[in-house]
Order: sequence, then C-alpha cells, then structure tokens
Amino acid sequence: PIIEGKAEYVIGARPISQTEHFSPAKKFLQKLGSWVVRKASKTDIPDAPSGFRAISRECAKRLNVYNNYTYTLETIIQAGQKNIPITSVPIRTNEDLRPSRLLSSIPNYIKKSVVTIVRISVVYKSFQFFMTIAAVLFSLGFMLGLRYLYYYFTGDGEGHTQSVILAGVLMGMGFQTGLIAFIADLLSVNRKLLEELRMREYRE
Repeated sequence: PIIEGKAEYVIGARPISQTEHFSPAKKFLQKLGSWVVRKASKTDIPDAPSGFRAISRECAKRLNVYNNYTYTLETIIQAGQKNIPITSVPIRTNEDLRPSRLLSSIPNYIKKSVVTIVRISVVYKSFQFFMTIAAVLFSLGFMLGLRYLYYYFTGDGEGHTQSVILAGVLMGMGFQTGLIAFIADLLSVNRKLLEELRMREYRE
C-alpha cells in the first residue's frame, strides 16, 4: 500500500483467532486492545498491538514516540489524530519460537497499555479529556447541592451539612479542572505549531 500510494502507515494484521499458541485470555486482550485503539484513533485497524508494520519516511517524520514501553498503540493513535493514511494487510505468523519479550505477564501488559492509551489521549485530546472530568465533578457537586436545598426547604437541612460541603468541594474541583482543560488546549496548540516547524525544517 505504501509503494502504491494508498497509505503511509501499514500494519500486518495477524490471524488472532486462528493462532493456536495464543491463550484465550491473550486473544481476548488483543481484540479488546484493538477495539479501544480503534475508538481512540478513529481508525479501522483489526490488530493494533501487532509489531509488524511498515512506515513511510514522511509518516515517520510526523510521529513522535513518548512511551518507553511500546510504540505500537501510541503511533496508531497519533496517526489517526493527524489524519495520516493508515491501513492493514493480512499476514501469517510463525509458531511460538520464544517467550514474548514485551508480554512478560498479562496484568503488566494491561497496566502499561492502559497507561499508554490514556497518556496519548491526554496529549491529543487534552481539552476533551479534562473537560469530561470537569463536567462529571461539577455535575456531582451540583446534584448534591440540589439535594441539600431539597432538605433545607423541607425543614431538614441541619442534618445534611456534609452534603453542601462536599458539593462545594466537587464543584470547585470541577471548575479548576475546567481551567486546566483550557490550559491543556493551549499547550496542545503550541505542540502542533512546534511539530509543524519541525516538519518544515525536515523539508528544507
């Protein structure tokens, strides 16, 4: 696909369901991880954790790897967010010749993969990420405030003082997180400008 000009990033999709040496748990996690990455990157990649991939020179210049654990999930999300043409091709796999150097244990893989996905989502969807948290916190505080007002006007407000305190704390946290969302959005704009300047330097 790269030589034909159809894509700049190509991933070799392994036959997960037909791979005998993959345990049922590993097959499930591979499919779940691919689904999460598809949602985060807005791409249609069936095997996101696959390490078999080809990247054009122009695409490689635009990708930045921040995580020391694995680039596989991170670069797909970046490619999707940057509208880089990405596709997959079916490949076959060999037998299990050696233990995986990446997947030391399933819990460790899950933990690090979740951290990677959340981290790159914060980088490329910072405003949406923090504003969602802000909305949840503020809404919880607002509902607790309404609950206190209900008891207050029905003559039972003295026994629910904790509710109004917690409501104030949650609404304050929501407001502060909303401010962080705007600051993160400005930093995101700055990052995009720096990436554009770097691309211009490469082309010159």
